[in-house]
Amino acid sequence: MEERNITTTTAATESQAITTNAGTQEAAISDERIPGKLIGAIVAVGSLAFIGILTETVMTVLFPQLMREFNVDTATVQWITTIYLLVVAATMPLSSYLNRRFKHRTLFLAAVSLAVLGSLIMIVGHAFPVILIARVIQGMGSGVATPLMINIILEQSPKSKVGRLMGVGSLVITVAPAIGPTVGGAVSSILPWRAIFVIVIPIILLVSLPVGLKCVEQHRPTEEARLNSLQFVSIVLALCGLVMFLNQAGVAVSAAVSGGSATVSAVFAVVSLIVGLGALLFFGWSSKRSFSPLIRLGWLRDPMVLLHLIAYMLLPIVGIGFGYVITNVAQLSLGTSAFLSGALVLPGALIGAFFAPVGGMLYDRFGPVRPILGAFFAAICGPILLLVFSMRLTPVTLAGFYFIFGFGYSLGFSNIMTNALRNIAPQFMPDGNAVFNTCLQFGGAAGTALFSTILSVAQAGAGEEGSTTFRHATAVGGSWTFATMIGIVAIAICCLIAAFRISAKRNSRL
Repeated sequence: MEERNITTTTAATESQAITTNAGTQEAAISDERIPGKLIGAIVAVGSLAFIGILTETVMTVLFPQLMREFNVDTATVQWITTIYLLVVAATMPLSSYLNRRFKHRTLFLAAVSLAVLGSLIMIVGHAFPVILIARVIQGMGSGVATPLMINIILEQSPKSKVGRLMGVGSLVITVAPAIGPTVGGAVSSILPWRAIFVIVIPIILLVSLPVGLKCVEQHRPTEEARLNSLQFVSIVLALCGLVMFLNQAGVAVSAAVSGGSATVSAVFAVVSLIVGLGALLFFGWSSKRSFSPLIRLGWLRDPMVLLHLIAYMLLPIVGIGFGYVITNVAQLSLGTSAFLSGALVLPGALIGAFFAPVGGMLYDRFGPVRPILGAFFAAICGPILLLVFSMRLTPVTLAGFYFIFGFGYSLGFSNIMTNALRNIAPQFMPDGNAVFNTCLQFGGAAGTALFSTILSVAQAGAGEEGSTTFRHATAVGGSWTFATMIGIVAIAICCLIAAFRISAKRNSRL
């Protein structure tokens, strides 16, 4: 009897000790501190990515001024943005190879050099081809910096703080394109357009560079990875072909509706689509058979991760495209100035700056389902309200309804990528990062092309810009655009719901 009591007491003591240890471990995990150098590294690399994305959207507001200075038409000046997006999208797939092959500090210094060189050329360049060369160089710098920032966060963050740090990183992706029109409108109203690049260089050299040299560290050994040149060429052709298809398809549709000749643009669009899809299929086929592929794609066989990727590509079509839609609807339908139209985006951008890290904190605490789905059910209310009031919008309601979308979008967007990458093997995270960031850039380019086409179709044959009929046509085009946005966000939500159901079934089997 005494032995039984002793055994019972011993078991109870061991159980209490195990419970105490588990509680202590859980408390220790929740109290994990974020290293100061990690914060500095995110600031240093993130500021480079932020500047790159910011200047991309700044330039779109300056198109009228650039057209007059360089004596080019609308179709030609668009290349300032298009070629930048193409270069960024083409550089992103290299990030997996670069992350495995080179040290973080080396990549950081390369991004700094490219950003400064591109800005210097933008300042002194007085010919349109020179400006395009500068944009190519800047696109390469941004294409290196953005995935580098994400890789640093994924590799060096405490596990319990990954969500909130990814939220901080998401500020670069969501806020920069949102405030770009505001900055561009301010610059064009008080300063020469080159002033933005004069301001950028000291920020890079006096803030980003010294902080990065002190804080960027290497926590993972490099590998003797090899660059598969054929696969790189094929993915570049695929991205260029698909982006050019979207661009030229929009030009062809607009020309056809307005009664012009659309033959050349239509043929170019079809050829670009064939080349893009063919190169993409070849890249996938080659990656499966290659000993050292440029991007390892085996993790995409997981339908749960693939559904996250689809949603992550669809949502920037709306998120990044919103900046174009609001500024154009405000100017061409509501008759606002360029500066005011850019300022209408600012409230939504500021709410994004605050709530992206909050969304990450909610992810760390509650898991992925409620923070992500709740955020996008809130976000879809923005375009729904814009559609309902599309024919009687004011600048205040336009900014207010976008504010609702910006709140939900910033709260949940970065968590999609975070949750997907946490469900793949650690050695494949650089590959996942490369694919997700490439799809993000492609989604942004697709959004601008899609929404500009919709507005152009609505405006075709509506008279001169500024006339009553033209303003009404722009409002109609805005309603079509908002309806399209609702459909895109709804599809993304459905993908996420399906992904979470797959995850729940897997967990129930364990």
